[in-house]
Amino acid sequence: MTGQRLQAADQGLADHPCPPDGRTGTTAPDTARTLAGLLADVAHVDEVPVDSHFFNDLGADSLVMAHFCARVRRHPDLPSVSMRDVYRNPTLADLTAALVDQAPPAPERPAPEQAEPAEAAEPSSAADTSGARTSAPAPPVRGRPHYVLCGVLQLLGFLGYAFLVAVVAARGYDWISAAEGLLDAYLRSVVFGAALFAVLCTLPVVAKWLLIGRWTVRRFPVWSLTYVRFWLVKTLIRTSPLVLFTGSPLYPLYLRALGARIGRGVTVLSRSAPVCTDLLTIGAGTVVRKDSLINCYHARAGVIETGPVTLGRDAVVSEATVLDIGTRIGDGAQLGHASSLHTGQTVPDGEHWHGSPAQPTNADFQPVAPAHCGTLRRACHGALLLLTIVLVYVPLGVGCLDLLLSRMLEETGVGGQPTAGSVLYVGVLVVTAVTFFGGLLALLVVLATVPRLLGAFLVPDRVYPLFGFHHAVHRGIMLLTNRRSLTRLFGDSSCIVHYLRWIGYRLTPVEQTGSNFGTQVKHESPFLSTIGTGTMVADGLSLMNADYSSTSFRVSRTAVGARNFLGNRIAYPSRGRTGDNCLLATKVMVPVDGPLRHDVGLLGSPCFEIPRSVLRDSTFDALKEGDTLRRLLTAKNRHNAVTMAWYLFSGWLYFFCVALLMSSAASQYPRWGTVALALANVVVLPFTILYFVLVERVVTALRPPQPLFCSIYDRRFWRRERYWKVPAETYLHILDGTPFKGAVWRLLGVRIGARVFDDGCSVTERPMAAVGDGCTLNAGSVLQCHSQEDGTFKSDRIAIGAGCTLGVGSFVHYGVTVGDGAELAADCFLMKGESVTEHTRWAGNPARPVPGGGHPRPAPDNRPPGHQPPPDATQPALGSGPDAGRPALHDPPDHRGGA
Repeated sequence: MTGQRLQAADQGLADHPCPPDGRTGTTAPDTARTLAGLLADVAHVDEVPVDSHFFNDLGADSLVMAHFCARVRRHPDLPSVSMRDVYRNPTLADLTAALVDQAPPAPERPAPEQAEPAEAAEPSSAADTSGARTSAPAPPVRGRPHYVLCGVLQLLGFLGYAFLVAVVAARGYDWISAAEGLLDAYLRSVVFGAALFAVLCTLPVVAKWLLIGRWTVRRFPVWSLTYVRFWLVKTLIRTSPLVLFTGSPLYPLYLRALGARIGRGVTVLSRSAPVCTDLLTIGAGTVVRKDSLINCYHARAGVIETGPVTLGRDAVVSEATVLDIGTRIGDGAQLGHASSLHTGQTVPDGEHWHGSPAQPTNADFQPVAPAHCGTLRRACHGALLLLTIVLVYVPLGVGCLDLLLSRMLEETGVGGQPTAGSVLYVGVLVVTAVTFFGGLLALLVVLATVPRLLGAFLVPDRVYPLFGFHHAVHRGIMLLTNRRSLTRLFGDSSCIVHYLRWIGYRLTPVEQTGSNFGTQVKHESPFLSTIGTGTMVADGLSLMNADYSSTSFRVSRTAVGARNFLGNRIAYPSRGRTGDNCLLATKVMVPVDGPLRHDVGLLGSPCFEIPRSVLRDSTFDALKEGDTLRRLLTAKNRHNAVTMAWYLFSGWLYFFCVALLMSSAASQYPRWGTVALALANVVVLPFTILYFVLVERVVTALRPPQPLFCSIYDRRFWRRERYWKVPAETYLHILDGTPFKGAVWRLLGVRIGARVFDDGCSVTERPMAAVGDGCTLNAGSVLQCHSQEDGTFKSDRIAIGAGCTLGVGSFVHYGVTVGDGAELAADCFLMKGESVTEHTRWAGNPARPVPGGGHPRPAPDNRPPGHQPPPDATQPALGSGPDAGRPALHDPPDHRGGA
């Protein structure tokens, strides 16, 4: 058989002559013969004709070709090949020609020099625009004593904050409860609430200047004392009430108070607050859109590295972007949506860039004209916003709390002998049930009426100035209709279609699949959101119905064509150039210029065309029509209804338990004073963690998540939907940057090594992920062990080796193996089935090896001597060798991967 493969390759290459391969010293026929043999083995075919299309003729898919790329990269006589190369050259002849024509990698260039602080022993290492790296000795690795001491200090900080909150709440309650009459109580609530609001807003600023001073470019190891100060300031900054004021004129003032250099007329819509604010510079008239990550720091190989981010005057940073440290956008320049700048990259003045990492383009990412929006308008808007908060929302919240505490104290007999405990339980049971379920029904009624009344004041495609009446209406609609709890409740079921119609989406006519949308869908105007017939959305869709400048905005209809499939984490702009029957892959950058795409797939940032579907995707087509579909859809609806009931019950039970805990503390307040409230505040967090860990364990007790290839009408997939929906996940981010998060990951089933630094990673199927010792997981990174395409579901394990780094906003798909010491750059998308070689660096969307960065200095070994995690019955131990902890790719015959 091998002779037939090679003969076919030789015959084809005779008709497609290529020059010798200057990199390997071999000829094109030799390269083609080797490639043909590797591909035939991976695809399980007898021969590979040189002109056969990988996907259309051979029936391969993206997972098969990812395995092929991994085989090629391990071959010493072949140049490196990535999935981008495969998609752009889908025949053996084209791929061979492209590989042998590749130029040798550019020589390494030194990264921009960075200042060396007094406390840092070495300058920061960085990457320039070509990916070349300069290496510097890392700060000393902190061992187990520092790891434990860091956790103890963070725990003490939490206990101190809980006690402070209890003291303030108790004093406020005593003072407000002594009021005489309703007016006096309201005025006292206003005074107390305003004082509390001011303290919570100024505390991060004071803490930053006292503990840090001015941020400088520096490096320091995680788990050190310097890191404890960094973590405390970061936590206070990102929990400040002013973070909720993003998009208002108050937010730039908050950043200025923290040390950032912010020009006049800057509008920031992203809720991800920068931490090292002294290193952030934003020129006048610049707009930063939502879901942008600008942290001014990242973690790498167990070390925190801080660096500057500079945005010039009148610059545009579009939605879902990542700006790493040491980056700059010039005056009047633009960075497109779903794009990123890597360390050392600079967008010159007036230029437009897009992609990950970004590159020049002619597309315009700010199509809305400016409007008059001066300082007076901004000042009036900020003042009115503060008055609304102080005079309405704060007293309302304080008053409700005061009323609740008073009612609870009355029911427990304070002032005399306490009544039976059953009275308290029944009272809390009734109050929480009415509040939880009655509030849900009331919210649905409000969503069907109030946003529609407000929407009458906005005319599509008309430009309005920011911070006026129309802008307030627009923000009101956006805040009201983006209810994550409701999309989580109704998502992954037939109900999501009816809910989205209820709030204003245009979905008619609908082809019901039972999984038309996932649990995360958001928008800027539901009344201008249109989804075509037969289109399915996996999860994380953001419809960009509004365009912004720093002074104006405009709402426009955003329409997704018919018979599309949208993968995970897609920001879809109102000017998206995709039509009917398109596959939009995970994290794809939807184009805003060029021809309207039909009947194709799009992948990457910037995007390129791939096959709309492959042979494997038609495996379950027989289940999508006729009586079979109706029968299976009915069964799925029943299963999903039970799942929704589980979700509501678990949410209400948690609400009841917390309310009961606080009620019990309030009943003991006259006897124990502030200590009772402080203990309740302390207990809430560990109770929350243990409660949802238990809920997750109950959901997965009989059938934990396993590798799977099936139809969405398979009961095993319905159970996976229940696993995604019922257990909560947001509580995990409270533990970001602490040693406690690794312990909770273990409780949830993640096979995680020692001293892993997790600054905000998400793991979708916890028991299917393995993370080695001493790894560094940055904020916004994702390990997703599954994929859904049309009516087919696939999932497999992910194994991250020891000492690896996942960059800010990076995304790792299922069936992936990452070798020890490897690094994924910011915002990269590591596709399904990829195999990353040890101590290499990958970047891009889709990710590929970085030329010139193939073998950087090994990452510091953060593992304790001789440590190995407990072995698993189905998984090798982590950290015990180059192949340890890496799961086998579970590919049943003829059921491999996905497009």
